[in-house]
Amino acid sequence: MASPVSTERAAAPAPRQPPIDDSDATRDARYANPFAPPDELEPDGEPHPRSLFGEILDWMLAPLLLLWPMSIAVTYLVAKSIANGPFDRALEADAYVLARQIQPVNGVAELRMPEATRDFLRADNVDSVFFQVLGARGELVGGDRDMPLPHDDDRPQPGIVEFRDDILRGNDIRVAYTTVEMPGLAAQGGAQPVLVQVAETLDKRSQLANDIIKGVILPQFVILPLAIVLVWFGLSRGLAPLHALQSNIRARRPDDLSPLEAGHAPPEIAPLVASFNDLLTRLEQNMDFQKRFIADAAHQMKTPLAGLRMQAELALRQDVSTEVQRSLEQIATSSEHAARLVTQLLALARAENRAAGQIFSRVVLTDLARLAVRDWVQAALAKQMDIGYEEPPYPVEVEGNVVMLREMLSNLIDNAIRYTPAGGRITVRVRADESNLDLVHLEVEDTGLGIPPAERTRVVERFYRILGREGDGSGLGLAIVREIVTMHGGTLAIEDHVYQASPRLAGTLVRVSLQRVYPARDKP
Repeated sequence: MASPVSTERAAAPAPRQPPIDDSDATRDARYANPFAPPDELEPDGEPHPRSLFGEILDWMLAPLLLLWPMSIAVTYLVAKSIANGPFDRALEADAYVLARQIQPVNGVAELRMPEATRDFLRADNVDSVFFQVLGARGELVGGDRDMPLPHDDDRPQPGIVEFRDDILRGNDIRVAYTTVEMPGLAAQGGAQPVLVQVAETLDKRSQLANDIIKGVILPQFVILPLAIVLVWFGLSRGLAPLHALQSNIRARRPDDLSPLEAGHAPPEIAPLVASFNDLLTRLEQNMDFQKRFIADAAHQMKTPLAGLRMQAELALRQDVSTEVQRSLEQIATSSEHAARLVTQLLALARAENRAAGQIFSRVVLTDLARLAVRDWVQAALAKQMDIGYEEPPYPVEVEGNVVMLREMLSNLIDNAIRYTPAGGRITVRVRADESNLDLVHLEVEDTGLGIPPAERTRVVERFYRILGREGDGSGLGLAIVREIVTMHGGTLAIEDHVYQASPRLAGTLVRVSLQRVYPARDKP
């Protein structure tokens, strides 16, 4: 059988213009996925698979995961600000206490601090505390000499405490400083207010800030995965109507072209459902047109062929010469073959058009096979053949189209009769699978010449006939059988068979396996 050869047309790019990829594959890819932008097509024209669920999840979780480190940084800054508050107030109180201990003595500022006050300033088991008092001329009145000084323009007004961050002996410190106005020293030339500074290291502050961060961040390690799970669950629930729509479409029969229920669809997918219903309407109209065309073609083609055969047979009854009689016989035979070919072509068209209004129902396969054998008894007897039928003691039902299954059986029996020599034996059998009770086998076996293993994959092709075989077949019988079996979701197998009563007569066993259905009360 000659297989069709596909050709590709390549057009040269226009001068001074970039080449445009307008190949059939690229156009089909764009039509198949209208949501994919052009830059998302692979070089071979295949679009990137994009999951709507994954796309929404990415756009929801990516900002969340991006904002999480930013929230940690903001939390750290807020925690430091919160931690500085109480310690700054304590440091401010120490600065006020130290400022009250300064008294002018003989024109010089003197620090009169009781030992208890000094111990209070130094009483800290975590941080190191420093203080410094500088006189009106910058002399050290008391405290640590190496404490850093503020800028001259940063000195506060007397009685006002200000804060700054600085470094002392390689440690970060927080400094509270103020000035004290000495009435007896203000009149001296070059004098300035007494500078009072109290500082401490930042260990307690850092510890408190870390505790605040831990108290805020650690729950986020639990909340964030929980939020991701809730987003996943919410997104799944939000896309549930799409999954329901998908299940509804997949559960439909091939012949069900009724519109989808658009009343319960969410507003976001209602236009999609409406477009799909419009497509179903156009498809149903197209199928109706094809069915009418097939029916009209059957009537227009079979009627002239039947008339031609009838006229040839009438002419054969007249007294004509031997040559004319031979020509009339050939015309009658050819018209009969042509009528059968037209019938098989129309049957093949109906089988291939699986959605063309094929109505599926429960079919008692045992009764259907018995009636089919009865229809072919006369044809078998005309060739002196023994045709028999075997079935189990209980009815076997399948889900399918009665007309198509009857056509399949007729083609199998017809093939067996045509390619089995006169005096042969043909058996049609319906049996359940012993290993799988949900499977039923329909078998047609004969004592013909058999089909070589190398030819079994090709005999189901259209118009393919094994060279050297006699018979007036058209090469469409098994092609029709294959299409009908595929339409019913079954499998087709061709095997050898040797009858026990006639071991020298090798034949062919054609087995069609279909899914069995049970009444609710009878299923094992």
